[in-house]
Amino acid sequence: MRWSDRASLILGRGTTLGELADRLARVHGDRPMVAEVGGPALTFGEAAERVEVMAAGLAAAGATPGERVVIATPNGYDQLLLCLAACRLGAVAVPVNSRMRPDEIGHVIRDSGAVVTVRSHAEVLPARGGSVPFVATDAAEVAAIFYTSGTTGVPKGARLTHRALLGQTGAAALWPSGLRRDEAVFALPMAHIMGFAVALALACAGIPVYSLRRFDASEVLDAIESRRATVFMGVPAMYRLLLEAGAEDRDLRSVRVWGSGADVMPPELARRFQAMGATVTLPVLGASLGGAVFVEGYGMVETGGGVAAKLSLPGPRLLPGFVRRPFGDSLGFRLPPNRLRVVGDDGEDVALGQVGELWVKGPHVLESYHGDAAATAAVRTPDGWLRTGDLARKGPFGVVAFAGRAKDVIKSGGYSVYAVEVERAMEGHPDVLEAAAVGLEDETLGQVPAVVVRLRDGARTSERDLLDWGSEHLASYKAPRAARVVAELPRTGTDKVAKQRLPALFDGSGG
Repeated sequence: MRWSDRASLILGRGTTLGELADRLARVHGDRPMVAEVGGPALTFGEAAERVEVMAAGLAAAGATPGERVVIATPNGYDQLLLCLAACRLGAVAVPVNSRMRPDEIGHVIRDSGAVVTVRSHAEVLPARGGSVPFVATDAAEVAAIFYTSGTTGVPKGARLTHRALLGQTGAAALWPSGLRRDEAVFALPMAHIMGFAVALALACAGIPVYSLRRFDASEVLDAIESRRATVFMGVPAMYRLLLEAGAEDRDLRSVRVWGSGADVMPPELARRFQAMGATVTLPVLGASLGGAVFVEGYGMVETGGGVAAKLSLPGPRLLPGFVRRPFGDSLGFRLPPNRLRVVGDDGEDVALGQVGELWVKGPHVLESYHGDAAATAAVRTPDGWLRTGDLARKGPFGVVAFAGRAKDVIKSGGYSVYAVEVERAMEGHPDVLEAAAVGLEDETLGQVPAVVVRLRDGARTSERDLLDWGSEHLASYKAPRAARVVAELPRTGTDKVAKQRLPALFDGSGG
């Protein structure tokens, strides 16, 4: 079968999540799809059968076309299969992150108006199997509702269509699976849009997955090293933890592609992992040629996954630390058919080199927030542009550089201080592993920058030394006025830093 024919079969015009498992089985058959620690080991054909049985179980539980089904099972590959099963019935899947609090899950159930809530895959896997008729739906209909993490308020449900979720994976179906050995180590939360989108892309590419239900740095490194995995996708926090767990002392040359998303990836951290991987490793000599590719994606719940990407190509190992970065340290180019704008406060596109809010338009943008017309109107313009709330610097030829969240702008003495710029400068300190910048209220300046850091193992840097470093490496109005050292940064269920909890670290202590 030609690659173009295969791609058309997997993701032909109008393909929906409900029929995806069957289409993948027709192409990949008995090739391995997933092996999960403590979970199933399935071929593509067996996965399609499992989805059919799960659909029968959901139907028996009361799921019907158009109704919402909350998937509140522990994190794992079955969450993806249950979502496909719900869509097979014409229902709307509502996956829930297992790290959400019980009251947050209760909010999702109430807000979505779910008729069925599944808390264990065993509930919908009858002993003797079963099947129900496939319910055809239009690709423009809502397939799933993903709830935001709630770090800026009550979680809102982003209604995403089949086209929005599958449109991100079109290029993946062209991956030359079968011509060479590939395997991805996967430890992302499946109910988060990045984990869901990556899992879909890997499935459409025909790349088998070794899945861990929870991220553990040592276990991930063991898996990559022992299984000779070729792909790993994670968030920046995971890469920092892998480094802390001794990644540079492991043999990770089997990795050809590292990938990151969901947060800003420090360029130096990406370069270090590129150097650990390899373009190719000679089987007899064991010598490695080149470094690995590093792919950074930009997206959010409201865009159904990635809408822009940066590709960092490997440089020759003869030149240590050299990596060709054709787009510098920018966010990169848009992923067609999405369109990007960088917009100022006046609603007009900013000039080259200026910072504004990133706007996105395309078929992947959310249809609406479930049951919240006001919230939808606040982020979607009448002509369909999504106001992301993220800041970007406009570059040449459509390239944009990520500058942080709009809420991560510290207004100090009339200046705009971008938190991400402060964080990158502080992470340049030899003892700092991770930094998070916030604004503290100040009677004179309105706000002043402050920074909370995690140190590398064995480091004993003082807070005074951190402030001195900031003064040396940042303009005076950007330099932190207060610093705190912590063993762990507070995090959300998707491993982002929970910045709303950081100011309390400075209360009553002179910060």
